[in-house]
Formats: sequence, C-alpha cells, structure tokens
Amino acid sequence: MTKKMKFLAFSLILFVSLVLAACGDDSSNSEDGKIKIIAAHNQTDQENPYQAGLLEFKEVAEAESDGKIEVEVHAGTIGTEESELVEKLKLGAADVVLVSPGFMTSTGIKEVDLFALPYLFESYDHWETVVDGEVGQKMAELINEKSNNDFKLVGYWSAGVRHYYGSKPLNSMDDLKGMTIRTQTSGIVADYWKQAGAVPTDVAWGELYQALQQDVVKSAENAYPYFVQQNHHTTNNGKFITETGHDYTTRFLLVNGKKFDSLTEEQQNAILAAAEASVEAEREAVYKQEEEYKQKAIDEGAEVNEIDRTPFIELAKPLQDQAAKDIGAEELLKQIRETE
Repeated sequence: MTKKMKFLAFSLILFVSLVLAACGDDSSNSEDGKIKIIAAHNQTDQENPYQAGLLEFKEVAEAESDGKIEVEVHAGTIGTEESELVEKLKLGAADVVLVSPGFMTSTGIKEVDLFALPYLFESYDHWETVVDGEVGQKMAELINEKSNNDFKLVGYWSAGVRHYYGSKPLNSMDDLKGMTIRTQTSGIVADYWKQAGAVPTDVAWGELYQALQQDVVKSAENAYPYFVQQNHHTTNNGKFITETGHDYTTRFLLVNGKKFDSLTEEQQNAILAAAEASVEAEREAVYKQEEEYKQKAIDEGAEVNEIDRTPFIELAKPLQDQAAKDIGAEELLKQIRETE
C-alpha cells in the first residue's frame, strides 16, 4: 500500500471516529448481532474487475468482523444502470455500490464531475497519486458533506483507460465528423465529443452490443476489459480500436452513510478494511486485464492503431478550464495539473 493510500485510509477512519462521537452507538444489527450488507455493481460479466473488487470486499469484511457481517455481492442483478444503483443506495436498498462521477452529479454534488474531464490524467501513476492524495481526500469530504450523509466515499477504483472503438479507425480528429458515438449525452464529456465532431448518442450499457450490431451507433468508447468482455469488438461497428486514451477513469466506492453510522465501531472498521483491500484488488485486476483483453481483441480480429493525441489534448484543456470554473473546482484542477 502506498503512503498516500494509508493517508486516505487514516483520514477516513478519523472521520468515522468523529461521527461515532456525535451519533453514539445506534445500531441496525439483528438480534444475533449479525448484519447483511448488499454490495452491487452494474457489470454482468463475472470476470469483470468490479467483481474481483467486491469479492475481496466480501472476504475481508466477513473475516474482519468474525462473521458478524455478511456481504451479498450483486453483479448487475439489482441494476445495470448506475443511476439505479445510486437511487438504491440512497433509499437503503443497497449498502455499497460502485458509480462513476457522471452519475454522482445528479445528486447535486457538482464537484465530482471534475474526475470525468477528458485528458485530465496523463497516466495511471498520475491518476493514483491524485486520488490517493490530498485531492482524493478533499473529494471524499465533499461527497460526505454535501450528500447529507446519504453517501460516504470509502475508496477509489478504476475502470481502466478508455479508448475509441468503431466502424473505422481514427487517423485524425477529422475522422470523427458526423460519427455517432455511444457516450454521455450531456455535460463536459458530451461537449468534448461534439467539439471533436462526433454525435453523442444515448444507449444503455446492456443494450450496446445490439446497438453496435444493428447500426444504431457507429462507435463507442470504453476500456479493454469492459467492451471486450461484452464482445463489442466482434461487431462491424466495434472492430476498429484507436487508442485515444482520453480517460483514466475514476469510480467511487460508496457506502450508505446512515446505515454505516448505525454500525458498531468494530463493524465500521471492518467495512473500512474491506474497502481498502477492495481498492488494491480491483486496481490489480484492471491493470492486468488491460493487456489481456487487448490481446484477446486482436486475436479475435479487431484492429488496433495509435494516434497522435496532441490535438485531442489541446481540445480538452479549455473545456477543462471552463468546467472547473462552472463547478467551483478551479483549485482542485490546478492541484491535479501540478501533481507529478
């Protein structure tokens, strides 16, 4: 574990102790002292890194609590859309979920959109240094405070580095003109693709394979472990992959704040230990699968090419500046750019 990860973990534990002091020892435990935790992500493939992360969460939480915590892991079975999972977490129908920054903005915490900006991070090392350091700590505090205790951020996961894949390779930005692309259809991400010349189109993740197969969209963007597991690369509108590397993705591991606060200190510490372990397991799975699934795509007929990213990065910078100003995150953006 890096020093920065230890620092974030220490900060979270300190936050928990303050909550306990304020709220006392209210507990939602059953009569036998056991509790069930519903943990969910939106991916249906059992080989997905999300599943590896939540299974590690389950193992550590149950072990650290001496069996007094039971974790039930759901891989897309209680929602394949992140908006569903956020709503279930808020209502108490789920206790631990994994979501992207884009879906968190709908809760009114606009600062989280910072992590969704295209070309914000230069590498995995840059990303880890940021989220495991002071910026990550500040974002966790913002989420905890602004959600009125509905959400507590207990870890930063990755969903890989996202690339374009579509009906033709990209040799320059001009090749995107008029191209329908499955991506976010509002916000900074949509604005970026529009300015690049593409046409953002809304398609549910679970329906994207069929949409690519039936020409509903001509392209999409995601990381190798995700779109290759869904066989998008086997469609005519997914076989050409251009490594745009436009997003070293951030995912938030969130717990239901109110239920968390009702647990005993021992149970809370077990949850935090499980969250910390899940971060390491999920990231390790992502980094390993990046190369494995790239090779799988090539072996199964996909074509991969690289592109000069400079024009794409230059297009992103003024959008980053404006977005950071709009959401009140200019200082955080400056910190990220200055972090090495």
